[in-house]
Amino acid sequence: MTDHFFEGAEKLLEIWFDTSETKLTTRNDLRHIPRDAIEEVLNLVNCKVLRFAQSKEVDTYVLSESSAFIWKTHLVLKTCGATTLLAAVQPILELAREYAGLDMVDQIFYSRRKFLRSDLQKGPHSNFENEVAYLDSLFEGGCAYVLGRVNRDCWYLYTLDKPCERKKLDQTLEVIMTDLDPEIMKIFYQDNTTSATEATKKIGIDKIFPNAKIYDYLFEPCGYSMNGLMPDGYYFTIHITPEPEFSYVSFETNAPYSLYNDLIRKVVEMFNPGKFTTTMFGVSAANSLDLQRKYFHYTDYTRTDYQIVCLTDYDLIYGYYKKTLR
Repeated sequence: MTDHFFEGAEKLLEIWFDTSETKLTTRNDLRHIPRDAIEEVLNLVNCKVLRFAQSKEVDTYVLSESSAFIWKTHLVLKTCGATTLLAAVQPILELAREYAGLDMVDQIFYSRRKFLRSDLQKGPHSNFENEVAYLDSLFEGGCAYVLGRVNRDCWYLYTLDKPCERKKLDQTLEVIMTDLDPEIMKIFYQDNTTSATEATKKIGIDKIFPNAKIYDYLFEPCGYSMNGLMPDGYYFTIHITPEPEFSYVSFETNAPYSLYNDLIRKVVEMFNPGKFTTTMFGVSAANSLDLQRKYFHYTDYTRTDYQIVCLTDYDLIYGYYKKTLR
């Protein structure tokens, strides 16, 4: 065993904004926030920008601890390690109001899996109750959920119990993988791979969405992050902590819900985890319950937990899988 430890599990924040004005205008765009103001917020969180890119619909940042994506009226910020993600919330609200005229929060999602070493986190992230208390101090109508087995690899969610002012067709898939194949994880060490591009091609990440533009980074001495941008504002992002004592891989996308079954199968076969968790948000996910019961099963894995939460505007489906013993 080594004394070195890194918490691969990300804290994930997604905020949707609106304006108190009658309608949205060209002014109401989070991408008007200056780059230096964004970086000041990231400094509060304890991470830095490594790569930046833009498409017509979204700005993307590869960070020293995970990723950020900014669209016109919503953003996603996910950070790993001992980052203090919730320190970004209040400054982001102020920047949205000042530079984009977005003075209302339409919806917020904050989520994470159970930490391996919560004792190494900085407040309020030392436990979920403190995180909820902090978010409740900023928002009215917050509701908190724990999915999965609380004495195992459970998953936490905070959101608002309110309908969105402007209905949106949106969906998100996250696959969290642990107990990764050590031979596959060797790809993400600089001793074995000379560049991020080489790692991307070795593992096959470039083939998940062949039409995506990929922005990747290989860390010293090990570790990997990438953001991929696709047409129409779709994205995917992967983050890898390869050390065998605490190996971790996350995959996230807002690609259409109809792709999720094949996507989960593809990334699980790619990384060969011992365990993995899936979370799916969608405006009509629960309506596809029969479809999921039939198709969301994977060779060599047993689904041990399966939960559905019907939120105000979204359905959330949680699944937990373990490799089948033979």
